Amino acid sequence: MKYDSQQHAHCKQGLTLVAASLIALAVLALSAPVLAQAQSQERELPSIGGLGGGLLSDQMEQDIGQQVMSSLRRSASQVHDPLTNDYLASIVYRLVPHTPMNNRQLTLVVIDNPAINAFAVPGNIVGVNGGLFLNASTEQQFGSVIAHELAHLSQRHFSRRLEQQERSAPLTVAGIIAGILITAATGSEAGIAAIAGTQALSIQNMLAYSRAHEQEADRVGMDIMASAGLDPRGMPEMFETMMRQSRLQGNRIPEYLSTHPLTQSRVSDTRSRAEQYGTAGSDDTLEYHLIRMRLQVRYARSADDAIDAIEAYMQEPDATQKEAARYGLAVAYLSAGRAADAQRELDALLASNPRRITYLVTLADALIAQDKLSAARVLMTRALDRNPGNYPITDQLAAIELADNNGARAADHLRILTRDHSYREDLWLRLAEAEGKARNIIGVHRARAEYDLLMGDLESAQRQLRQAQERVRPDAPLRQVISERLADVNRMLANRRS
Repeated sequence: MKYDSQQHAHCKQGLTLVAASLIALAVLALSAPVLAQAQSQERELPSIGGLGGGLLSDQMEQDIGQQVMSSLRRSASQVHDPLTNDYLASIVYRLVPHTPMNNRQLTLVVIDNPAINAFAVPGNIVGVNGGLFLNASTEQQFGSVIAHELAHLSQRHFSRRLEQQERSAPLTVAGIIAGILITAATGSEAGIAAIAGTQALSIQNMLAYSRAHEQEADRVGMDIMASAGLDPRGMPEMFETMMRQSRLQGNRIPEYLSTHPLTQSRVSDTRSRAEQYGTAGSDDTLEYHLIRMRLQVRYARSADDAIDAIEAYMQEPDATQKEAARYGLAVAYLSAGRAADAQRELDALLASNPRRITYLVTLADALIAQDKLSAARVLMTRALDRNPGNYPITDQLAAIELADNNGARAADHLRILTRDHSYREDLWLRLAEAEGKARNIIGVHRARAEYDLLMGDLESAQRQLRQAQERVRPDAPLRQVISERLADVNRMLANRRS
């Protein structure tokens, strides 16, 4: 299927893996005076030149991760689709138990961009572009990229790379930050010029993983895949896809390859190593192909183009591909404003697979689009009874209640989601909206404060909490809860200013 990133309204072109990495680098460089103190706090790692990851403490990496995420939230459009994010979480946490990582709590993000890209930065942040789904034709290929990034995290490659370059890192920080933020926010030539004016090419080269680190990540990543029941042959297959794109694009290589250098010999090495795991490959899950269809519709030039392309898939002999195509057709119909047609396709899919959550949630979308809110509510309530705590179902129930102006009910659902997914800024913003509809002004201030914290605006979070505090009786238990959170924010502000 063809897609046109220039016509996709939600796609901001400027933020790539390089930008995310540069933001992290900037934070690291500004923290240079305390880096040496952290060297003795790190556990030993296999050494590839230097001290083997002794530069950053665990707490420092967490602080870096928080600042990187704040920058990402401000500068890059994200895919907030619960089904897509839930699938990403499922495959990541299928792989994570098989990684040599001590801290397995991750922050996941899907960047709204149709290019191939994925990244992992200090603080256990793992992200992918929506375009990774488009270009990874199998779940094994998609999983190979995730496993590779988890390997970089587990081996602390970013820290070890920075250790090798710590003397040169601070030289270009201010200009790099300015250029990244301009480019990420506007995609303008001004941002590109600002970066170029601060020797960004040398910084990009510095951030690119070394050949030894890439080989180590390939080896560890394939071990992770095999242990998790995925086929390691997906890794050389994905590399070959990237190599083909690189040849087609000439000098404009895929973004992923700018920091993950790839050679034909490396492809050959991974192919040879993958064969050593045996021939018992893993079959793709249907869910991967359903989510892939959602992203293909999202990045299509138009809904009609998506419908035409997906109808061709319906002729595929493979049963999984055919079922995924029928689901994709339903999603495309929804995108085209043909909710009744979407409902017809989804009803047919549910007839043979009545409890698949992706079909049920998408059917609720079709019902909402037809203003059948009661039917959508019953559908999702029954689904939640069978799947307590499910993220996409709970999110859809909140959407139904918001559409029906039931702010208090929507807030109930969203509070559950923010408890379990507290790093998702979109949930806090929707909670603030729901509390507003419910006329719970204290709840609005509290939700907005959490949103502001995630966006890195500590002063605004402080103001929101003070306003919430003023509205609560001095003897009320909630006053103590708000006061404690305000104290947390005050400490953050003091640390920032010191």
